[in-house]
Amino acid sequence: MSRRHDLDALRVLALLSLIAYHCGMLYVADWGWHIKSGYLQEWLQWPMLAMNRWRMSLLFLISGIAIGLYRPEREPGRFALMRTWRLLLPLLFGMFVIVPVQAYAQGVTNGTVEPGYAAFLWRYWQVQPWPAGGWDGAEHGITWNHLWYLAYLWVYTLLLAAALPLLRTRPGQRLQAAVAGLRGWKLWLLPALPLVLYVELLLPRFEPTNDLLHDGFQHAQFLTVFGLGFLLARSEIFWAELRRLRRPLAGGALLMIAVYVPLLLSGVEFAEPALVAIRALRGLLVWTVLLAVVAWAQHALNRPFRWLPYASEAVFPWYVIHQSATVLVAYWVVPLQLGVWREALLVVGGTVLACAAGYEFVRRVPPLRPLFGLKFRPRAAGTGRDSRPASATSPA
Repeated sequence: MSRRHDLDALRVLALLSLIAYHCGMLYVADWGWHIKSGYLQEWLQWPMLAMNRWRMSLLFLISGIAIGLYRPEREPGRFALMRTWRLLLPLLFGMFVIVPVQAYAQGVTNGTVEPGYAAFLWRYWQVQPWPAGGWDGAEHGITWNHLWYLAYLWVYTLLLAAALPLLRTRPGQRLQAAVAGLRGWKLWLLPALPLVLYVELLLPRFEPTNDLLHDGFQHAQFLTVFGLGFLLARSEIFWAELRRLRRPLAGGALLMIAVYVPLLLSGVEFAEPALVAIRALRGLLVWTVLLAVVAWAQHALNRPFRWLPYASEAVFPWYVIHQSATVLVAYWVVPLQLGVWREALLVVGGTVLACAAGYEFVRRVPPLRPLFGLKFRPRAAGTGRDSRPASATSPA
């Protein structure tokens, strides 16, 4: 199968939206984060909430589709080992080397950690509990912060690899055929039903935590979306239906967001019947937005843009680096009280510069490449450059 440029481009755009979202977390009023600016903005709650409900589900859907197109059933054992290497190594490296700066900045800002990064890092590397509340995950002695996606994706990938033999059975083949053959309103509504049920039944009991062992609602939603992506990836019916329905899907997604976000931000105390309806709208909104985004990406982005090979490889290192860069720049800049626009420009620009410089350095140093999710490639003798051209790599 030829390379899907739309999925590569969508993955890049999803990462850029993630960087924007995390920079926004510094400024959005009434939402907690590692560090907060002194220039909080209530209006940011509107776009941030509009993104919040589906942004991570999109990454898991893309991951499921990418794995489905890869056809892991050909070598399930090798596939599981390869994904373990590509996901766990950057996760562990990130937890011990990249992420600690976020904990340090948060702890110093909160007054629970003494300044001095070397001393903090030595204490952090001992993986012993800290007083709770100093920084996110202090009670565990270590944190993965934004890298939780890699842990979740690794677990879901292993579950999929274990389930591949079941998908070859007659019931498994019926399931695949049923999902791959969905058309029209069935493609829009039927996969959304479990997402609605999760919001109604699980969300009230399991608030999102990004804790691998105590995150029932998010596991149900993300694993379902990931599995749907895998089952739909090779369905010509699915891709044809997305092309046909892209306009009504986009209109429906925008309409749902226009209704859902004002309801949540209205400050009204709704009775239980209304809450049931709002929660159902949330579940349906997630799947509708995901279909609309993938549909329009297929329509507009499935072409070999000149920037795409470079950006596709840069995605993983940028993902690993970006939030630590944002927090560190904010830790330096926020106390200066430069004004909201100057501060925001420095935070966003500093984040992008750190990601770009970090990737340019990492991709040229072969031993560092696997630590940031890139394939190991030795340098060509005497050239100072990689011996082979870059290929697209990502967390998906």
